[in-house]
Amino acid sequence: MLTHIVLFKLKDRSPESVAKTAAVLRNMEGKIEQLLSIEVGTDVVHSERSYDVSLVTKFASLEDMQAYQVHPEHKKVIEHMTVAREAQAVVDYES
Repeated sequence: MLTHIVLFKLKDRSPESVAKTAAVLRNMEGKIEQLLSIEVGTDVVHSERSYDVSLVTKFASLEDMQAYQVHPEHKKVIEHMTVAREAQAVVDYES
């Protein structure tokens, strides 16, 4: 099992922008065969060091995560995030 976690800091940190981005991420659920689970969270603390949105996904293997990376539904998310994000951090680990 592989867990893929991404944290996003958005350019526009308004509640509307955060909600829209969370919805874009959640929209992948059920549309990508390799995606075993998805959890999207939004920050409630809003400190200077906080990121705005988190994405936690799980895959059966590294190969499945690589297939997810090039899936058309994920590419739509990348298009949105390229415009919306200021910064991101990623960690991938075996779980």
